[in-house]
Amino acid sequence: MKYPNRFDIVGSFLRPARLKRARADFAAGKLDQAGLTEVEDDEIKRLVAKEVELGLTDVTDGEFRRSWWHLDFLAGLTGADFFTPDHGFIFNGQETRKGGIRITGKVGYNPNHPFFKGFEFLNNLVPANVTAKQTIPSPSVLFPNEDAEIYDEYYHHDFNAFLADEIQAYQATIQHFYDLGCRYLQLDDTSWGMWASFSDKVINPDLKPLCEAAVTAINAIADNKPADLTLTMHVCRGNYDSNWAGAGSYDPVADYLAQLHIDGYFLEYDDERSGGFEPLAKLAANGRDQRVVLGLVTTKQPALEPVTTLKQRLTAASQYYPLDRLCLSPQCGFASTEEGNHLSEDDQWQKLNLVVQTAKAVWPEA
Repeated sequence: MKYPNRFDIVGSFLRPARLKRARADFAAGKLDQAGLTEVEDDEIKRLVAKEVELGLTDVTDGEFRRSWWHLDFLAGLTGADFFTPDHGFIFNGQETRKGGIRITGKVGYNPNHPFFKGFEFLNNLVPANVTAKQTIPSPSVLFPNEDAEIYDEYYHHDFNAFLADEIQAYQATIQHFYDLGCRYLQLDDTSWGMWASFSDKVINPDLKPLCEAAVTAINAIADNKPADLTLTMHVCRGNYDSNWAGAGSYDPVADYLAQLHIDGYFLEYDDERSGGFEPLAKLAANGRDQRVVLGLVTTKQPALEPVTTLKQRLTAASQYYPLDRLCLSPQCGFASTEEGNHLSEDDQWQKLNLVVQTAKAVWPEA
């Protein structure tokens, strides 16, 4: 099986009501950690069974043990601590729940990171013909940026020292996942989408050093990983309560994305905010055998996209990137934070079934 698959998933799923209640009870002191873990385990088992029943060849745990898609992982590294800032992030005029990271020490690999136990549990659930997919935030998400509530209280603006430590932390963390059996890992990256939205056709000159640093970090990770570990990256423009944070085409960042030594890209293309498919030509010209997963099916609204429209858009994209290296997925997860988007669980599964059936129609071998 080659990954990304012709029909694939980004990662997060809507949290079931029972899990939401358990997390609320845990926060209120009405449920202990063992009780919460038992509920998480049960709901992840149910989720994985549903994913397998749908025919997915790679599955996730829905990020059911997380509150945030990124902060839970980052706070599990040494030298990084979660805190509650005065304000949330702004998503298209909407303020999110509050959360941030303070870098209070040397950023490093934590051999006791809670995500490791979570992956072991997931990997033990999947049948032999299905792959457990692990998702973690991209290294750029931890770049110090007070607008994103990431505060550096240790490196004193020595970004090169921070970057070197972060790269080592990610390399060791990904190796640990591999040693536990992980063969498919995805970096979730909001930076590229936001940097593109802050630029007009070409990258804002002030952002070039950050783009270059992101390429350095991701390639250091990709070049260090075991050969049989598939490494992909999801480029996200924000996904909170069915709202978004960034808009604009991929043109300003396409040259940088094309430099990445990864195995595949998950790109959001669910509405006009994403721009055209022309930037895919930059990826096609980089000489690498990479798959591009087009997120044509939105996770923000319940209405199903017409199959004819999805096929037409795949055909349009194939003018810039070979159809035999394209794949299909939802544009993002269904619940990047535990609040989730404005869909029902039934809507969620109908969306995923649409992805599976459309991909099978376009690529008969899928």
